[in-house]
Amino acid sequence: MSLTASTGSARSTAPTGSVPALRAFRLPPDGLYEGPRELRRRAPGQPDLPYSLFDVVPLGPVIGAEIGGVDLTRPLGPGVRAELDRALLEWKVLFFRGQHPSSAELRAFARNWGELETNPLLAAGDDPEVARFDRSSTPGFENVWHTDVTFRELPALGAVLHLREVPPYGGDTMWADMAAAYDNLPTEVKARLEGARAVHDFVPGFARFTPGERLVAFQDRFPPVEHPVVRTHPVTGRRMLFVNTSFTTRIVGWAGEESDRMLRLLFQQAHVPEYQVRFHWRAGDVAFWDNRATQHYAVNDYTPHRRVAERVAIAGDRPH
Repeated sequence: MSLTASTGSARSTAPTGSVPALRAFRLPPDGLYEGPRELRRRAPGQPDLPYSLFDVVPLGPVIGAEIGGVDLTRPLGPGVRAELDRALLEWKVLFFRGQHPSSAELRAFARNWGELETNPLLAAGDDPEVARFDRSSTPGFENVWHTDVTFRELPALGAVLHLREVPPYGGDTMWADMAAAYDNLPTEVKARLEGARAVHDFVPGFARFTPGERLVAFQDRFPPVEHPVVRTHPVTGRRMLFVNTSFTTRIVGWAGEESDRMLRLLFQQAHVPEYQVRFHWRAGDVAFWDNRATQHYAVNDYTPHRRVAERVAIAGDRPH
């Protein structure tokens, strides 16, 4: 994978006429190619400690684990909270089957990780701190790889999503580990991105499904912001790609064509299956993800059936 065109040819070492020489070939630049990938779920030096207060069932090598033995409708003890925090940092998204929490219980669980934030661009449920996604005859627009609210100066730390009603088929959600995506970039691309910053804007992401006159009312409240293209996780210290298709518009100081080309390459990294986990929901299930370290994609393959979810977001810090 490279930002320069890959052109290669091979010469036969066999006697002339015995084996034909391999013809010249070219691979298009900026592609995703096969081969080994570095897959590690923990930062260097982060210990591989057991979990003693609940069960952890991995769903892949780097991202996603089901948690058993924790009741989200009850307050967390300090020991359970600490182990869940460690599991979140290690697995990036945690799944809890068959929980059925109320909106108040969902909020109480999320508050173990900080203050909550709201997004006025999203519909709220019975509780103003809980966003509600009710999809039936109207298709959803979350079927693009994205990180939530990177258009804020302080993007969300994480989110907790509860599926109240699920369709008879489809409606899965996928997450991608953006530390793994960064780890596997070519050395020359990593060098090119050192110190680079990108602009994030809410308008392109929401313009797909929100009337322009409604967006105008929020332009002053959410002006474009700049974040590092490669973010350092504030707890683990891991470096992660921090650009996404919904909200990242350009790399600061780069010519338009150069910026677009690099962003296309970086956006592609979330599409690599080795960096992903895919979760099939049942009614009552809950997912809790680290928004700093992941992107996600809601698969829109269930229309006209109904899918109802509630989400609580946890306020985050300034990326660096």
